[in-house]
Amino acid sequence: MAAKDLISFDNEVFSAYVFWSAVLVLKLLFMSLLTAIQRFRTKTFANPEDLMDKRLKVKFDNPDVERVRRAHRNDLENILPFFIIGFLYVLIDPIPALAINLFRAVGIARIVHTIVYAVVVVPQPSRALAFFVALSATVYMGFQVVIASL
Repeated sequence: MAAKDLISFDNEVFSAYVFWSAVLVLKLLFMSLLTAIQRFRTKTFANPEDLMDKRLKVKFDNPDVERVRRAHRNDLENILPFFIIGFLYVLIDPIPALAINLFRAVGIARIVHTIVYAVVVVPQPSRALAFFVALSATVYMGFQVVIASL
């Protein structure tokens, strides 16, 4: 199949990639809002101009805010590579059912990772399992792209 045919909503793999990429973009945007919510809830602001009350001080060490920020950073470190490798994976014309399930696994695992890390803190290995599901799927796609390009 030609590349122009692969990058089309007629291609169910591309459609699934676009869907899950959009879900993950929205999730990343949600993380910014979640950080802001935690900052206001705990009155923890990193900039003097953001202080709502003269009695408040600039703070950088609130554990709730920092937990959300770490989850957001983890998303950036893992979702951005998925965007790239997922697109390249579409271009190798993979088996549709496998590709769609890989995209689904990454999307759901990243959402679960945030929930158990930054929303309702659940003990390990919940976060590690979610992390490794998404990482494994992304690495698998990466290897398949490398092999296909040889």
